[in-house]
Amino acid sequence: MRIAQIAPVWERVPPKMYGGIEVVVYLLTEELIRRGHDVTLFATGDSITNAQLVSSYDIPPPRDLLVSRNPVPDLVHTGKAFKLAGQFDVVHNHTGFPGIVLGSFIDKPVLDTLHNRFSEDNIVFYEAYKDAVFYNSISLSQRKSGPDLNYVGNVYNAVDTDSYQFSRQKEDYFVHISRISPDKGTDIAIDVALKAGVRLVIAGKIDPGKDTLYYKEKIAPKVDGKQIIYKGEVSEEEKRILFRGALGFIFPLRWAEPFGLVMAEAMASGTPVIAYPLGSVPEIVQHGRTGFVVSSFEEMVEAVGNIGSIDPYDCRKRAVEEFGVSKMADKYEKLYQKIIELKISEEVDRVSVRKQPVVPSLEISHATLNLS
Repeated sequence: MRIAQIAPVWERVPPKMYGGIEVVVYLLTEELIRRGHDVTLFATGDSITNAQLVSSYDIPPPRDLLVSRNPVPDLVHTGKAFKLAGQFDVVHNHTGFPGIVLGSFIDKPVLDTLHNRFSEDNIVFYEAYKDAVFYNSISLSQRKSGPDLNYVGNVYNAVDTDSYQFSRQKEDYFVHISRISPDKGTDIAIDVALKAGVRLVIAGKIDPGKDTLYYKEKIAPKVDGKQIIYKGEVSEEEKRILFRGALGFIFPLRWAEPFGLVMAEAMASGTPVIAYPLGSVPEIVQHGRTGFVVSSFEEMVEAVGNIGSIDPYDCRKRAVEEFGVSKMADKYEKLYQKIIELKISEEVDRVSVRKQPVVPSLEISHATLNLS
């Protein structure tokens, strides 16, 4: 198949540091190429890929434009991709709103993977464009808070499990690796570690604006460099080292995250996850087997103390079997074929309707009939 993958424009593919969507796009693109597909990747010019690379920006635009919700980079980037959409069998959009809107104007099958949550701010958009393209969710829980879109499948995100080294031998610390944000519950993770009396290593980026203020007010005062350690935004290699050595991953989300890729990354390293039952957490973490899904702060502290009851091998096995690249690519290949066939069927139906002969309606009253 000739496939277009449209990545977000705000990070390189693959990302140098943080960037969950970009990781997924990279893994999918490279696996599709390995399987013999002709893939074009629309991403920033500094991206690294075996696909044909088409770019509108040499490097990602300044992140303050993203924070201020400036629409120009998204529109320039996604618009260029859809100008070329006619040369592909299927277009896979990962950019959200602009790709959905533009996808509604073309005849080619467009698959939109929903990477974000539904909210009061965007629900009206999805109601208006629920049939504009074909939709794929990244967890079943993601669908619960939104409208009934034109869903064709549910495909979990994947991690490159081969690049995560499994280890049963753990060091004396827990980790919290994520963007530093109230949504991710970084402050709760710290309080859990302090209450449980364990070391916590924190790593993650801090976006400008409210997240920077959150770090200064809620996180920095509790970082002592001994029990609570903040390493900043780490590289992919450093992240893997931290996961491999950690006793557990404390992830007290405050929001219904559609798919927490970082949980699959932890499990791929043999590191169990402790999290609240929000969003995709119950779909990813098997309570009592690959971690603990808890409902309160007190239960989270207790789970830290019981982390030794989880077999690291079960975590690794779960990640490989359910969140590996091969399984994700298998499912997307089937979805691509499905929407191509659905699009052909839609076109046949439209042509059939246009070719239907117009039969004039004859209204004949009994008075005009000569029945003798």
